[in-house]
Order: sequence, then C-alpha cells, then structure tokens
Amino acid sequence: MAQARVLMIEDDQLITDPVLEALQTAGYEVLTAADGRRGLELALTRQPHLVLLDIMLPQMDGWAVCKAIRSESTVPILMVTALNDEVDRILGLELGADDYLTKPFSTRELLARVRATLRRVAFEHQDDKPPTELTIGDVRLDLEARRAFKGGRELQLRYKEFELLSLLMGRAGEAVSRPELFDEIWGTDWLGDTRTLDVHVRWLREKLEDNPGKPVYVQTVRGIGYRFIAPDEV
Repeated sequence: MAQARVLMIEDDQLITDPVLEALQTAGYEVLTAADGRRGLELALTRQPHLVLLDIMLPQMDGWAVCKAIRSESTVPILMVTALNDEVDRILGLELGADDYLTKPFSTRELLARVRATLRRVAFEHQDDKPPTELTIGDVRLDLEARRAFKGGRELQLRYKEFELLSLLMGRAGEAVSRPELFDEIWGTDWLGDTRTLDVHVRWLREKLEDNPGKPVYVQTVRGIGYRFIAPDEV
C-alpha cells in the first residue's frame, strides 16, 4: 500500500511536534510548513494526499491558503484551528475545506479524522465497486456473507474477530497501530479494557494459525500493533 503524504501547515511548534510524531507513528509521510506561503507552495508542488491547515498563520492566513489550494487542486483539506465560532466553520467549508477540527484536540481524534477523510476520498475516486471477496494465500474472506476460510476450511469467527482479520488482510504487510485498531473496530468512544484487543488476537490466532504460539499470519509489531503477513512475505 502506498504511503499517504500529509502536509501540516501550522506555526505553533507545541502542536506541530506531537502531531508530527503521531502521524509518522501511524505510517504517514509528513511535510510541514510554519507559514501560509510556504504551505501553499508545498501543497501545489509536493502533491500531498491531505492538508492539515491552521487559520492563524504568518505570511498568509489559512482562509487565503485554502482558497488558493482549492483553485488548483482537489486535495482534501482539514482545517485545524482555535477559531470555533459557527461562522468560522461555515466560511472554511465554503472556501473548500472538507472538515474542521477545533483546538484543543487529541492526537487520537485527529488521526481518526485523517483516516476517515482519506478513506472517503479513496472511495469517491474508485472506478469499481468495493470488493466482495479478499484472498491472500490460502486465506479467503467473503466480505458480504462475513465468512472466512483457510485452505477451504471455514473458520468460525466471532464478529470482532472477522472485523480484525478483514482490516489486517485489507492492509496486508502494513503495521496497524493499536489505537487505529480500536478506532476502526471498537469505535473512538471505546472505554473498556484495552487488553480486549490482545484477547481477540489470541482467539483469532487459535483459529487461523497452525501453531498459535508461533504465529505466521498475524504478527505482533512491537511498540505499534499488529500486521497480516502474506505467505510469500514469510
């Protein structure tokens, strides 16, 4: 899967540093600009997949940057700002922004917005219908019937186990972070025990792996999360 490139136009280093770290940990390539003019230049020359745009910027404010980008590009723009009046949100959307996030915010919420925006754009631009089946090696998922098979044998998966396997297989070879797995499978408002993810991974391995104690398909990526490894990568 190609690495998505995110451009962050923000002049507050106290915000830039933690957001940059969170985005890079989540697997994104990140470009940064501390003023509007430099941000506009990068937006038009480096072709990011998403722009995170502050409003109160030196050289050129976010409103002008948003308008200039939109006149040249359809790249999705997520405005990130301390201005939270309704009129500000409406103005941003009318100038072409795709979403609006007010400060202060958590990096977890920002990542959820980034992922949702990128997924929506990818869906809107695809020519074909979403796949109804996913096959990697001898593991096959029927996404419509919600059935999983390995070597022709059906796996009796719980609802969350199927969600976990389909997410990992859909991004085979990519390390998917624990926060992202929770956001995608349990929802951003999950307040339960975080060990539930590890329990579901263990259950999934018991049904999928020949030796659950030495997993081949669902591997742990220390300090990050999990990934599904295709047989030809093992």
